[in-house]
Amino acid sequence: MEKTWKILESESIKLRKPEPEDLEFLYTLENNPDYWFVSDSKSPYSKWQLKLHIENSIYDIYANKEIRLIIEEKETNKSIGIIDLFEFEPFHSRIGLGILILEEFRNKGIADKSIKLATDYCFKVLEINQIWCNIDSENLVSIKLFENAGFKKSGVLSQWKLQNGEFQDVLFYQILKNEN
Repeated sequence: MEKTWKILESESIKLRKPEPEDLEFLYTLENNPDYWFVSDSKSPYSKWQLKLHIENSIYDIYANKEIRLIIEEKETNKSIGIIDLFEFEPFHSRIGLGILILEEFRNKGIADKSIKLATDYCFKVLEINQIWCNIDSENLVSIKLFENAGFKKSGVLSQWKLQNGEFQDVLFYQILKNEN
C-alpha cells in the first residue's frame, strides 16, 4: 500500500487522505461561499458532518466512486488545497477531477504539480483510460491550468450553471491515457 501512496508525492507536496487534524481546514474550505462556484453545493457543512465524513470514509474508490485528497506542503506539513476524484466509472474507465488551492498558495506551481500527481495516480494505479473535468467558461486560470496539464476541450455545456443570477457555459475537458 505504501508504494501506491508514494506516487502521490513530489519534492514539495504530497496528496494524502484526510486526517482528523484536517477538520478545521475542510470546514473553512467547505463553508467559504467564494469557493462554492466550483461545486454544485450552495450550503454550508457542519463540523459534525465533516468529522463523520473523515471518520467513516473507508477511502475505497471502488466502493465510494470518489476520493478526496488533501494537498499538503511537505516543508511545513500545511494543508493547502484539495483534489477530488469523483464519478469513478471503472467499467468505462473514466473519472472526474477537481482541484482547489487556498488563495495564498496560488500561482506557485502547486496546482500543476497536484494535477500531475493525480493524473499519474489515475493512469498508473487505477489504470483509468480518461480523466475529465468541467470548467466554467469564464475561469481562464483553470482553463490554462488544465490545458497546460494536457487536457483538451471536447465540449461545451451551454448555459449549464447559474452564477450571480446569470447562466454560464461550462467547458468539458478530457485527457486520455495514451495522450499523457
